[in-house]
Amino acid sequence: MADQTHYVTLGVAGGLFAVPVESVQQILEIQPIAAMPNAPADFIGLIDVRGQNVPVIDLRAKLALPAAADTQNTRIIVLDVAVGGVTRRFALKTDQVFEVTGLDEGALEPPPDLGARWRADCVAGVGRRAGAFVTVLDLDQLFLADALASDGAVETQHIS
Repeated sequence: MADQTHYVTLGVAGGLFAVPVESVQQILEIQPIAAMPNAPADFIGLIDVRGQNVPVIDLRAKLALPAAADTQNTRIIVLDVAVGGVTRRFALKTDQVFEVTGLDEGALEPPPDLGARWRADCVAGVGRRAGAFVTVLDLDQLFLADALASDGAVETQHIS
């Protein structure tokens, strides 16, 4: 399985999620985050990454999961994501980062279709790792609303 996609797996609110490893630029320990006035609830502020202002999104808030205090395992994942044809740098605050891994059988199933009551657009698919469900996030869709909102507000870093 040389062509198997690899993911960085992370824990959020007891769930197992994953992002494609090629999008991950670095994983940081929790650090001070500069709050921005009038920001949406999931946009918790900015961090400095090698001289660049990087917006930090709280993954719990973004996924409408209950808030929790930071712990020694809390991490910030810095990502380069193509949103609307432009590569932008974002960071996700997550409860924990586990490993870089492939998924069992390497295949993703589509997110379950529950009708209009649930928006699954930020889910690329569902796989399994060691028998546990892994929700693979569609980063383009996850950050699309943030990118549109930031076009007139905080300028995110465009990556060439």
